[in-house]
Amino acid sequence: MSTDEIRRLRARVRELEDRLTFVYQHLGIEYQGPPNVSRELIEFIKSGLKIQAIKLYREMHNVGLAEAKDAVEEIAEQLR
Repeated sequence: MSTDEIRRLRARVRELEDRLTFVYQHLGIEYQGPPNVSRELIEFIKSGLKIQAIKLYREMHNVGLAEAKDAVEEIAEQLR
């Protein structure tokens, strides 16, 4: 990719980000970024491997079963 192509892509990304900001402001909503989760966790959730997702979440965040289950369910809801 040439320097000029990269420059044009960056300009396009800025333009699209500005448009999204306008839409969010117009609708009166605030952007909430995606949850900070690993790709592996997302793949487990998307594949319906809830138990593996909960186990991985527990290992990653050193939390109990109930907290991990709630977190995985919330992430799954956001991914829908």
